Amino acid sequence: MTTATTTTDERALKELQREHGGALLAFLLGLTHGDRQRAEDLVQETLVRAWLHPEAFDSPYESMRPWLFTVARRLAIDARRARLSRPAETGDGMLALTAAPADPTESCDAALDVRAAVRGLSPEHRAVLVRLYFHGLTVNEAAADLGIPAGTVKSRSHYALRQLGHRLPGYRPSRRGTVARPTAAAPQ
Repeated sequence: MTTATTTTDERALKELQREHGGALLAFLLGLTHGDRQRAEDLVQETLVRAWLHPEAFDSPYESMRPWLFTVARRLAIDARRARLSRPAETGDGMLALTAAPADPTESCDAALDVRAAVRGLSPEHRAVLVRLYFHGLTVNEAAADLGIPAGTVKSRSHYALRQLGHRLPGYRPSRRGTVARPTAAAPQ
């Protein structure tokens, strides 16, 4: 079974737009807090609804304005709800501030470099770094585990990190004593 879709006559729609378009736009500018583009889109959508519903022209009222304003208000509310339900959009400025994703290959290469450099340390220095950085122990826990004073753990980790800095070009110890990522090479 097929149904014929009836729409509003083009002349009636043009007359409707001419007679009520300005007032409808002013009304929607208020509802959209002055966003002209959004208000114009809502005016257009309201007129599309009038085009799709010719029965609205047969209302007992003298003017179509109450029907148009009701449709426009509902469309504005629906549009606002839809915008609020979506996550906020970010502009290009936010993308410039976002760090580029790390390359897993670089991370693996760096890990291999660090492991090779740690293996090249003296056993005493390596033991301290392994406990502090690979096992996550505190200075006091590493000292107790190794049976040496906490000051010796600090001293050995300091000198071990300095040696790693010399063995790993581009790596440098940070202020907290951890090995930082490679620094960018200076342009030549």
